[in-house]
Amino acid sequence: MNDKNIMESHMGTTAIKISARDVQVYYGDNHAIKDVSIDIEDKTVTAFIGPSGCGKSTFLRCLNRMNDTIDICKVTGSIRIDDEDIYDRRVDPVQLRAKVGMVFQKPNPFPKSIYDNVAYGPRIHGHAQNKADLDDIVERALRRGAIWNEVKDRLQSPGTGLSGGQQQRLCIARAVATEPEVLLMDEPCSALDPIATAQVEELIDELRQSFSVVIVTHSMQQAARVSQKTAFFHLGNMVEYGETGQIFTTPQDPRTESYITGRIG
Repeated sequence: MNDKNIMESHMGTTAIKISARDVQVYYGDNHAIKDVSIDIEDKTVTAFIGPSGCGKSTFLRCLNRMNDTIDICKVTGSIRIDDEDIYDRRVDPVQLRAKVGMVFQKPNPFPKSIYDNVAYGPRIHGHAQNKADLDDIVERALRRGAIWNEVKDRLQSPGTGLSGGQQQRLCIARAVATEPEVLLMDEPCSALDPIATAQVEELIDELRQSFSVVIVTHSMQQAARVSQKTAFFHLGNMVEYGETGQIFTTPQDPRTESYITGRIG
């Protein structure tokens, strides 16, 4: 059995969606991510946890080349999605970001109508042949974002006029409108109240039936509620990665245990 087969037999039938090996990230002289290797499964929610500044968001942003937009940032190592090297020179970052959607910490709807927020991505990527097609795509995305019933009668109203929780679900609808395969979420609930947070968490659970979801969260309770796999980051290292239940109940590394029990962080 080769390594891949051993891994697959060990993990059951869940396919590996993202495979990272020896990833290093430098901001100028600052070595922000050190030797991170991880296999992220498809149709699974994977949570990245750890103290502020530990590198979890920096690593997340490597998965759709968002760090390319920072001049002093250098990424080395290998990151493959469906066995394609996403840092290959032939890969167009704009196309990559259609395949790897992203939802940010603060809801950031465009200053456009609710409809145009969602239609933007499918329009620029040529997903719709005509207006009827686009209408269908927008409705499907808003349904997947669990916000259709709240906005269907005011699609031409500005997205910025929605409540914070609604704006975040609109941003999730916008991210899924291009039919991505991976959905990255960088602390998607940190600006939301508890009710809106619960709605987004419920939505994340539904989304994993269609996507590989990777979520950075500062809330261990949230990671425990929404994820099946958890990676703990500390000082730029990925200290431990495994089944969420195991990470929270029987961590293998003393640093993980210290964080989970509140001694560091």
